This record gives sequence, structure tokens and C-alpha cells, in this order.
Amino acid sequence: MANGTADRPPARRPGGRNARVRAQILEATVELVARDGIAGFRYEEVAEFAGVHKTSVYRNWPDREELVVEALLRYAEDLASVADTGDIHRDLVDFLLALAGGLETSFGRTLEQAIQPARHSSTVQALTRILDQRVAAMQRRVDTAVERGELPQVDSSFLGEMISGPVHLIVNRGMRPFTRTDAERIVGVVLAGIRATAPRT
Repeated sequence: MANGTADRPPARRPGGRNARVRAQILEATVELVARDGIAGFRYEEVAEFAGVHKTSVYRNWPDREELVVEALLRYAEDLASVADTGDIHRDLVDFLLALAGGLETSFGRTLEQAIQPARHSSTVQALTRILDQRVAAMQRRVDTAVERGELPQVDSSFLGEMISGPVHLIVNRGMRPFTRTDAERIVGVVLAGIRATAPRT
């Protein structure tokens, strides 16, 4: 009965050591893709970067691309959320600040690099899913604002592009940090424009 049980700690402690090892591997993958891009990502470097044995990488992800896709999807969750406090202006400002913060992380850099010509079909699909999640979250929040009368009827995808475009520009230039003042001005101008050009009823 005791024979073999001591050799399998992950089975005895589900979510323990094995979960930590997987998290280390996924984090290392994001860091390496952020540093080298998807095309330059070297599968064999992951174990050393994560501080784990290479068999842990190969056992959990025998396919290089599956590892990249899972890492990107796992670290995308925070970029897809938009709060609902009942104040659309405030929620969009907070969203832009979170977006700017996300773009400045290793994961954000990974996304930015990978979106420029990504060459792997599964990876492209993963990136599309990440962006779709973000668009869907924005659409839900804007649609709720329209229903409440906070905003006139508006194309939520267009609104999202209008407010997020300047964030990418400022962060990618790297000339200065993106600030709350920037977010307030962007949201204020875009929402004012939407309200001013809304059809009269």
C-alpha cells in the first residue's frame, strides 16, 4: 500500500506542488515570449527560466504551441474585465488605467509583439480569443450604459477603439507614463463627441 505513494506527491496533494510548478512554467513562458516574441521563443529554455526540471515542462505540455497558447490565455483574464459602478465615465477611465498597466507588464508586451505578424495558427486563435473577450466585456458595459440612459445608442466596438487607441500609442511610444489625467481626458472627449453627434429623438 505504501509502495509508490511517496513517489507521487502531486496525486496526494492535488493543487499543491504540481499547481505551483505549472504556474511557474506558464509565467516563465509569458516572460520568454515577451522577451523574444513567439517566433523567437525557445521551448527548451522554459524549465531553466522557471526553475523546474525539464520533464515537468514536457510532461504537462508535450507540444510547444499548446504551452504558448495556454500561457497567453491564462494571463489574459485581467485585461478582459470592465467594472460596473453605475458611472460609465469612471468605469471607462479605470478600464483605460488597467489597460495601460497591463500593456506595461511582460504579458502586455507579449500580446503587443505577438499580434504583429503572428505566424502560428493556434496562437493567432488564442490572441483572437483574448481580444474578443476584451471587446465583449466592453460591449456589455456600454450596452448597460445605453439601457440606463447614461449614453445614447452607440456602436460599442467603435467606442472601444476610440478610447483604447490613444492608450496603445502613449504606452508603446514609452516617452512618458500613462496617467489618470490622460484617461479622464480621453474618455471625456470621446463621450462628449458621442453625445453631441447622437441623433435627436
